Amino acid sequence: MSVHERDWDSFVSMADDGSMHMDLAVEGVTCAACMVEIERGLSGLPGVTNARLNLTSHRLSVDWSEGETAPQTIIDRLSGLGYAAHPFDPAEVRDRGDAQGRELLRCLAVAGFAAMNIMLLSVSVWSGNATDITVETRDFFHWLSALIALPATAYAGRPFFRSAWSAINARRLNMDVPIVLGVLLALFLSIVQTLQHAEHAYFESAVMLLFFLLIGRYLDHGMRRRTRAFAENIAALKAERAARLLDDGTVREVPLSKVEPGERVLVRAGERVPLDGVVEEGVSEIDQSLVTGETALKAVGAGQTVYAGTLNASGNLTVRVTAASGETLLDEVNRLLETATQAKSAYVRLADRAAGLYAPVVHLAAGLTFAGWLLIGAGWQQSLVVAISVLIITCPCALGLAIPAVQVVASGLLFRSGVLLNSGDAIERLADADTVVFDKTGTLTLAVPELANKDDFPPHVLEEAGRLALSSRHPLAAALAAASGAEHPLADAREEPGSGVSAFDRQGREVRLGSALFCGIDPAMTADRAEAQAGASLIVYRDGGGKCHVFWLQQQLREDARETIDRLKRMGLEIEILSGDRAAPVETAAKALGVTRWKAEQSPKDKISRLEELAREGRTVLMVGDGLNDAPALAAAHVSISPVTAVHISQSASDAVFLGKHLHPIADALHIAGNSKRAMVENLGFSGLYNVIAVPFAVLGFVTPLIAALAMSASSIVVTANALRLRFGQAARGDRG
Repeated sequence: MSVHERDWDSFVSMADDGSMHMDLAVEGVTCAACMVEIERGLSGLPGVTNARLNLTSHRLSVDWSEGETAPQTIIDRLSGLGYAAHPFDPAEVRDRGDAQGRELLRCLAVAGFAAMNIMLLSVSVWSGNATDITVETRDFFHWLSALIALPATAYAGRPFFRSAWSAINARRLNMDVPIVLGVLLALFLSIVQTLQHAEHAYFESAVMLLFFLLIGRYLDHGMRRRTRAFAENIAALKAERAARLLDDGTVREVPLSKVEPGERVLVRAGERVPLDGVVEEGVSEIDQSLVTGETALKAVGAGQTVYAGTLNASGNLTVRVTAASGETLLDEVNRLLETATQAKSAYVRLADRAAGLYAPVVHLAAGLTFAGWLLIGAGWQQSLVVAISVLIITCPCALGLAIPAVQVVASGLLFRSGVLLNSGDAIERLADADTVVFDKTGTLTLAVPELANKDDFPPHVLEEAGRLALSSRHPLAAALAAASGAEHPLADAREEPGSGVSAFDRQGREVRLGSALFCGIDPAMTADRAEAQAGASLIVYRDGGGKCHVFWLQQQLREDARETIDRLKRMGLEIEILSGDRAAPVETAAKALGVTRWKAEQSPKDKISRLEELAREGRTVLMVGDGLNDAPALAAAHVSISPVTAVHISQSASDAVFLGKHLHPIADALHIAGNSKRAMVENLGFSGLYNVIAVPFAVLGFVTPLIAALAMSASSIVVTANALRLRFGQAARGDRG
């Protein structure tokens, strides 16, 4: 079905204020200039109050006043600008993006294969022209080059040809128009020169231009593909339906949109809580790590609040809904995340800015050169030769490689340091960071708790408790079992949700493992000890004789946390901790790490507010976090990084992910990024200097096409070699200068 035949009204929703809203997936967006053009073009329509394009996901959100503009008018306006639109569906966007990536890769392979073969033929012609090649042999090599170049260009140039044609058809220009112009002119002149038995043809220049530009475009596409997954991950956390409890006690499965605040829903063990609410009946444990960042399960009962997206680990719960679908904490996190990601997507890469100014100037210079030589009496062919020489010698191959070459080398260095990039411009933004803000739980500390008082118990007590712990799914029990080294669980163990697990030992005596109350201890008796063991959680074991043993399990700081913090300070960075955890454990961690600035019990909004405050102070922040509550802050920060143990949504919101149990990859990443940023600036500077020197010689006709081709290739080699230099003589663990 075409865009003109589709019933667009069915994809429109109405907001509470009566305004209309529609989400679209837009094709043909290649750069920030496209984003600006679309937003300006739609904002000029009557009644349109907001038009916002996400450059990463190509999602266009449009709001307008009812009756002033129709959905079809918006679609027609986009079509007039040269862009096709579809209803936004994350799955369709992913499939369409994957198909585009495969096409770019095929085009890149064809262009690379063709460029290598044509260059072999061209080198033979160049060397033969200096010696004794015959006209027949040279023509044969030229026609053989044409036989390779023409179909290769027709295939590999399709992404550029389509984009340029759409722009011209819409009576506008984009970055692909001068690219196509340069390629077609080079091919046209090459064919003419071949027909006239000339010494030179420029087939290799046209194909190499496509090859190097396709490298940059494919790398950019790959980075964008990795960063668009946040919407899908958020959707995976949301339950699609809820088990609504009717007044007569029956249960009915209904869509979330049908559940209103005040109604009751049943949340079974193993299910995600569908909507925010308050527990009315039942006892269970909730995994709230997605909301609070705290990995320990939280025991919940009547009167306690639970949030949509959290996981019910054990018993059934009856929950009175307090927030309808679209108004839950998870929905709020989603909105914060999308807003922050859109703001970050407006960041224009350094190479894009340079290329945006560079290409029009180069092609204007070539056009003026052609006109100038015609005016002084040269023939059209000679004038075109000089103009093509200008295009060849100023071919943006070096510029196209200046950033991607450094990114590839830096990505390899980062990978060896345990860091995986998730964003195309992460290296540049990492290099700019002057402040590092850490989450605590799961970031500065390890996600899995460890037994803190193992030496207080005789081996047989630890082993007996560990055998009982093997029968429990509770994370504290799992940590105790791992610390004890037990391998065989006790037979016939029974677990009571929210309380603990019990069994009978060989003498027929009951043994228990679980909460203090479950094991017969007054919880108040452990309160003082809990305060002393800041951040620790207890699990009690009652042996067959009735004696109780209290195990303290605590999340430990990562092994090199203090070393990494000290290293970051030596690098001149300010350190701060923002955590959703309680004040006592956060303060304990901050003191152990020598961090003086910290805040506890921070909500997602609080974290974003603090980041905005730091930005107003002129700070450039690197955010390090792992929980769902960190995701909006990770997206809003200037640059962000998450551990591999982070939830998927936080990984998607981050610009990089670090592997392993250590923190030193963060400092390594900052060091490598600093050197890489310098290499990028050097490459761009060399590309500009090269053209400042080369263009005047080419314009004046002192540069032959052969020298132009050699100079073009040499400039590409120089920027590539400068990128490779990062691999040698660079200590990954050195301090940034």
